[in-house]
Amino acid sequence: MAMISGLSDSGIALVILMLLLSMTIHEAMHAYVGYALGDPTAREEGRLTLNPLRHIDPFMTVILPIVTFILFRVPFLAAKPVPFNPNRVKYREWGGAIIALAGPLSNFAIAFILALILKYVTVDNFIGQVLTVAVELNVWLFIFNLIPIPPLDGSRVLYAFAPEPLQEFMTRIEPFGLFIIFGLIIFEGNGFLVNIYNLVIRILPQ
Repeated sequence: MAMISGLSDSGIALVILMLLLSMTIHEAMHAYVGYALGDPTAREEGRLTLNPLRHIDPFMTVILPIVTFILFRVPFLAAKPVPFNPNRVKYREWGGAIIALAGPLSNFAIAFILALILKYVTVDNFIGQVLTVAVELNVWLFIFNLIPIPPLDGSRVLYAFAPEPLQEFMTRIEPFGLFIIFGLIIFEGNGFLVNIYNLVIRILPQ
């Protein structure tokens, strides 16, 4: 796995820019799919946009990736959650699951497209290294956001399938979700996540 620490300052700046753009696309896709499913809440709150400033959360987007990069050499991050009204979304819980999936799937699509570029387009070493790291970071965004613990996207997908007692339990733990996620990452030692990462990487164009 390519390491950000191996990049020059200009390379790190480019990766941060691509990461910010990837995060912005992720959140904009949540908002767009929600709007397409009949809920204008995100649009009314200014989240149906590619302006990254509308999607930044001080903890999830700034502090969390710094801490996780220091601990694991991988910057886990998420943006400010895009709001939606389940009473206005078509298909109720299933609509919510579709909205939730839209974000992580956009990161997988970005990783896939960048991997195609690396496979079929000749790039110099600097650009190739930056694109490689950008692929890896988008794969991590895809995996991290699908962890089925509130408030991550994976929890909304699980919610659509879960029986009512589990739905109620997920609602109760949501205020503590970030602490649970962070604890799991620390104690799990990220081995399971790395195995999933390696599996996803093998799916991409080589």
